[in-house]
Amino acid sequence: MTDPREAAARYRARQRSRSAGEEDAEEKAEPGIAAATDRAAFIETAIQVAIRRGDFDDLPGAGKPLEGLGTHHDPDWWIRRKIEQENLTGLGPPAILLRTEDRELDDQLDLLGRESDVRDVLEDFNRRVKEARRQLQGGPPVVTSPRDIDAEVAAWAERRAARFAARAPEEPERPRRRRLGLRRRA
Repeated sequence: MTDPREAAARYRARQRSRSAGEEDAEEKAEPGIAAATDRAAFIETAIQVAIRRGDFDDLPGAGKPLEGLGTHHDPDWWIRRKIEQENLTGLGPPAILLRTEDRELDDQLDLLGRESDVRDVLEDFNRRVKEARRQLQGGPPVVTSPRDIDAEVAAWAERRAARFAARAPEEPERPRRRRLGLRRRA
């Protein structure tokens, strides 16, 4: 799929170089500025040909504003969008993973039943935040701050007590009826 204008230009260039007594100039030329210029011209020509053919017509999102413009600037918008679209978990830079985990941490703590488990989870989270802040690999900055373990444990205990208090009126405890004389044999 070449552009006829480009093919004609290459043919004329070959004819001129042969008439000047040179052998095939394309085979002798080493890649450099001319090759980069030719490549850029080829790419631009290919884009223009595709536009004329209509390859870019009716693309999804045509005529609609780009999402996310006008809000704050996030340099990692593309990876965040990919993670959300693909519903990926456990992938991405540590800074983004820690932000996501920080948002969901209270819900995960509420699933735990013992204070020691809550403390272990919080200590592990704080350790990973500190490690991510020390990383030298680049990527987005770590803006997630470590959590105060004692304050989080107190908040967890309050949420747990509130859940138990809300559940108590709904399910009044019924006394179990005893049946006398009926025994099950195993």
